[in-house]
Amino acid sequence: MNLPIYYYVLGTPLGVLGLIRWGTWLVRRIPAVLYKPVINDHRLPLSIVVPVYQEDPTILATAIESWLANDVEEVILVIDASDTTCQDVAARYPVTVVITDVPGKRDALRRGWRAARTELVALVDSDTIWADDVAVEVAKPFADPRIGGVGTRQSVYGSKGFLARITDMFLDHRYFDENASQSLLGKAVSCLSGRTAVYRRELLLEIEDDFMNETFWGVQSLSGDDKRLTTLILERGHLTYMQRTAEVWSTFPDRWRTFFRQRLRWARNTWRSDLRALSKPWVWRHPFLAYTMIDKGLSSFTLLLGPIAMGFALVTQNWILAGVLLLWWQVSRAAKLAPHIRRRPSSFFFVLGYVAVSWLMAIIKITALVTIRKQAWLTRQVAVENGEVVRTTVDDHHDDHDHHDSDDHHDNVIPLRRVAA
Repeated sequence: MNLPIYYYVLGTPLGVLGLIRWGTWLVRRIPAVLYKPVINDHRLPLSIVVPVYQEDPTILATAIESWLANDVEEVILVIDASDTTCQDVAARYPVTVVITDVPGKRDALRRGWRAARTELVALVDSDTIWADDVAVEVAKPFADPRIGGVGTRQSVYGSKGFLARITDMFLDHRYFDENASQSLLGKAVSCLSGRTAVYRRELLLEIEDDFMNETFWGVQSLSGDDKRLTTLILERGHLTYMQRTAEVWSTFPDRWRTFFRQRLRWARNTWRSDLRALSKPWVWRHPFLAYTMIDKGLSSFTLLLGPIAMGFALVTQNWILAGVLLLWWQVSRAAKLAPHIRRRPSSFFFVLGYVAVSWLMAIIKITALVTIRKQAWLTRQVAVENGEVVRTTVDDHHDDHDHHDSDDHHDNVIPLRRVAA
């Protein structure tokens, strides 16, 4: 059977690239399948530190109740001085409140862990709701004295619709693939998500100067606090691990504009952190971690060959090629998303939507690389001006979950107790 020459010109590179991409995925997937959460009776006292800025009062109350249900030693809320609504919510619960009038989530985190009294400190977003056993589960990996930080498994809370379903698919892919394989091979998870990440307090105190004074190409870095903390822990020779039995739920954007802006900021954070890490010796002591960083960067470019091939098929009206591509994407991505589809079988019908959003995210990542030096939050009322963290005016600063711009310049710690009904 004689096929047109463009079948070979287009099909051969795509086929070779597909084999390479499947090979790189299997390198992650095989150890990911072998991953197991730590099981033991190890338990350490735990404090929760939460920067709070204009959080939805209902979400905040639900989150506080879930943290308290874990029987932790203390819950420390670092709340912006202007946010009287969240202060009123906190007043209903037995928590400690740190009032702050200084912008910047990093300072809020620092003030929180300084106020903590326990060996372990959980840094938590104000919209993150815990399962009843999170405090018990996250303590278990710390039985290994080399472990400096532990991450959790996240899912979407509250949001409905297409974006929520796609986000849930991306999250499961992360926790059943990337984080699971990094935990097994080297115990070096590249980023303990700020939704909930637990650290040894002594290490947080040790790295806080580097954390607060991060710069990239001479500009102070505002965002990416979770990635930065994880990197600093690994740089100093400690290990990081994902305890997948510790489940938390967080809100995510349900509007496209907010989704894109959030992902652009995240992508800039990842590029800055990974490029800097790959230029230093410490990361090469974790070869699998270095491998996943390189693979993630390259995939931002190779992923776009798919839609280019589909565009060619549609322009030339080659419906067979277009149909083969669609079938391949449906089957191959469903195989890679098998852990998620087992949990939510109806997600099988969202696979092609997941593929399309993956292409959009690849474009976002390339845009982030081109604009890597940009430091504005995009979704918060804070930016770097003349080397200083300052408040700005942004119409939709509360669009995504990372709206914690508080810090306490005066260390005003106010203990609150539950008010009787």
